Amino acid sequence: MAIKLVREFQQKHQLAFTPQLKKSIDLLQLSRLEIINKINSEIEDNPFITKKSEEILSSLYNDDELLANLPEAMTLQNYLKNQLDDLGLNDVDTKIGVALIQSLDESGLLSADLEELAGLIEYKVTSEDIYNVLTNIIQNLEPAGIGATNFKELVFLQLQRRNLKDPCIKIAKEILYNPSFEDFEQAKSNLVSRFSIKEIEKTLAEIKNCDLSPGLDFELACFVQPDIEVIQIEEGLEIEFVADNFPKFALDTNLEKLAKVGPINRRLQEKISQAKWLIRSVAKRNETVVAVGTLICQKQINFLSNKSMQLACLSNIDLAKELRLSPSTISRILRSKYIQTPKGAISMKSLLSPSVSKTRRVTPIQLMEEIESIISKNPVRLSDQKISEMLNKRGFSLARRTISKYRMKLNIPNSRKR
Repeated sequence: MAIKLVREFQQKHQLAFTPQLKKSIDLLQLSRLEIINKINSEIEDNPFITKKSEEILSSLYNDDELLANLPEAMTLQNYLKNQLDDLGLNDVDTKIGVALIQSLDESGLLSADLEELAGLIEYKVTSEDIYNVLTNIIQNLEPAGIGATNFKELVFLQLQRRNLKDPCIKIAKEILYNPSFEDFEQAKSNLVSRFSIKEIEKTLAEIKNCDLSPGLDFELACFVQPDIEVIQIEEGLEIEFVADNFPKFALDTNLEKLAKVGPINRRLQEKISQAKWLIRSVAKRNETVVAVGTLICQKQINFLSNKSMQLACLSNIDLAKELRLSPSTISRILRSKYIQTPKGAISMKSLLSPSVSKTRRVTPIQLMEEIESIISKNPVRLSDQKISEMLNKRGFSLARRTISKYRMKLNIPNSRKR
């Protein structure tokens, strides 16, 4: 068989990342503190970038001896570990407790799944063991609300520490966990037949006064600086970029003109290009952060304006479709970005709650409330398949394994063990 040389032409579409595009993508995921440090570093390194206004930093404490005697800053993790050490727990519970503390985010919410933690801990423990340590030990530490898995649980843990009378606790539980209540006004109108209006209003006031970020009262291992701020006004919410302490910089046009006089200097031209790229990229980054944050706040307006404790269904894909951005861009934007709200600083990511159903907008919290309500109200021990069928008749369209997953998150045993 003869060997032939054949020339073929093919046309392909291929996405190529230029160095500047890659740098722009990396810039999107920087936190506010990281990008401020990046800008300041570029200003020092690049003579073509100039600050529009210099900030004069002055220290009220110049005495080195006084500064040396100041107490060491206490982080949330250190504060909780000190309390854990004082309890005199056995080795297994201590190991679980430390793992739980290390899994808390800056606000104090538990960010890891119990099943994931069970796999990470070296000791052979079950998710039930971890749940017991979480509810009986970690959630009883100070400050109140630490170790909650969602905002509703965080609020309820704080209310339990306030020594409220029994009717108020019952009302709070109904308001927070009754799946049929969409907002506070609906809850109020439904509960008025069973409780006095005075008790309901008192409970609502207590709920609204709860701290949604108890962990931020401590010194942070990495400082949190919100990028956008939500201001409560009569018409609703006003959202704006936090310009305070953010570097204001521009291209030094006079120096650029001088650099263009005479023979072309490639190194100076590169510095000019880098300066222009940084100015454009930072402006685009801030513009995108504001766009994403504004859309999140608009979708979660009832939660942020103290009308409900229920987050609306919202995912990365929802944001990407409305803003006409890629989901990967949204994911980078959400990394380490915070919103200053009337309820305190909250991470953008924590305000997202994707739907667990394709046919109906149902958040994981809402589904768990439905499952818990069905199990508690039905005298017959229902299997996950039966619960799935009951919910699907109401349009949820959920598989049995989905019911099993969220039932286990509630730490409710299966029908045979109940």
